[in-house]
Amino acid sequence: MTTLDGTPEMVAAVRTCMALPIVVLAIPAGVLADRLDKRRLLMATQALLLLVTALLACLTAMERVTPIGLLLLTFVIGLGMVVHVPTWQASVPELVPRRQIPQAVGLGSISFNLARAVGPALGGLLIAGVGIWSAFAVNAMSFAMVLAVLIGWRRTTTESSGGRSFLRSTRQGIRFAVRNPVMRHVMIGVMLFVLPASALWSLLPLFAKTRLGWGPQGFGVLVGTIGLGAVLGAAVLPRMRRAMGSDRLLGCSMGIFASGLVVLSILPSGPWVLVSTILLGMGWMATLTTLNATAQITLPQRLRARGMGCYLTMMAGSMAAGSFLWGQVAGQWGLSAAQMIAAIALVVTSFVRQAFPLRTSLDH
Repeated sequence: MTTLDGTPEMVAAVRTCMALPIVVLAIPAGVLADRLDKRRLLMATQALLLLVTALLACLTAMERVTPIGLLLLTFVIGLGMVVHVPTWQASVPELVPRRQIPQAVGLGSISFNLARAVGPALGGLLIAGVGIWSAFAVNAMSFAMVLAVLIGWRRTTTESSGGRSFLRSTRQGIRFAVRNPVMRHVMIGVMLFVLPASALWSLLPLFAKTRLGWGPQGFGVLVGTIGLGAVLGAAVLPRMRRAMGSDRLLGCSMGIFASGLVVLSILPSGPWVLVSTILLGMGWMATLTTLNATAQITLPQRLRARGMGCYLTMMAGSMAAGSFLWGQVAGQWGLSAAQMIAAIALVVTSFVRQAFPLRTSLDH
């Protein structure tokens, strides 16, 4: 988008278009995952994502992509992700014993962030050496490989509607998420963190281009160091949780993220950028991994996909609203001001979150 329309509003709109489908459809997608075969749903979403990213690669290679076209295709990718994410997260407890769910979520976070550390750097090299279309083409190949893994997965668990209508199943999942105090506090925690923290992801491409003067390779390095910070944070997360408990850990990790934003806003130079992005990766990973694992521990199996759909709706809604908000703030007052305001807001919300404690079995 920075090459098509480099205004803060349009760059931030990419993140908004990715998040909006999750806001609208994550809960219905969770209902589907609780009623239909999860493996087949995952295969269908990977096939859709494969087709869309392959189309994006072709259109980009032919120089036929427009800003609106990019946003529309990003929206469709979001539609595929809205079914994939709650379905996959609800499948984790099938693969490990309940007591190991926090470690499994942490390991998944390490895997994801290792990919995020290496992938963007490779993408930057591909874009510089071959062209933007090549990154989309490799992305399409990655979906094909996941599809191959899913084809070989032999599940023994089966889903059932239990005789309930789709609407009744939806209400049941929402009711649990609202009435269960731990799950309710998890979703409030997600909103209080992601709403200000989304300033990082929505403005990072523009920050790399305008403040640092970096191209695709530089942006890849930025995202890569955030992923490195997340991996480092994941390595010490279990010990920190045992020593501090989930609630104190969340306050600490939100503060770490806010400090990273402050450093990024006032010291946009080489070594300080490295320090800030590592802090940001550690704070992002520790906060969301703790909230995600708490949600998965709290949700009963029959409601797990619906509950994770509620979780993702809150996360994506906060991301979409935050991306729009920080795009407007950056357009009015500049990138540094937007990052500093977001950091201050995050400090405030970290104190507000203390009124909604978790206090779960993760702390024992």
